[in-house]
Amino acid sequence: MEETKAEIDRSATALVRRELWCGLGLMAAQTAAFMRLTFWELSWDVMEPICFCVTSIYFMAGYAFFLATSREPSFEGFFESRFAARQKRLMRAREFNVERFNELLGACRRRHPSFARVS
Repeated sequence: MEETKAEIDRSATALVRRELWCGLGLMAAQTAAFMRLTFWELSWDVMEPICFCVTSIYFMAGYAFFLATSREPSFEGFFESRFAARQKRLMRAREFNVERFNELLGACRRRHPSFARVS
């Protein structure tokens, strides 16, 4: 079961890292588009309110994330939240019995306190 759990954790980490890299790509594309619009197509007078609105939307999204998860809206908090969601989804897909895994871990922990519980 430990091997299956380790594989699930590796897959979840890879999926979340892929999501984060895609997010970086989208932010870079948005920044490039805003720069293009600001310096070549339009002007700062037109783009300033647009940038303000986009920044406000990002702030509201971060605040909504905090309200929904009670975690700090940081990259680490987002990673942990997405990892937990991906991990649960993969465990369901692979029919991994978390309760049984924790039972076995508890039995081992009584003998060796170095084992930690999985949530």
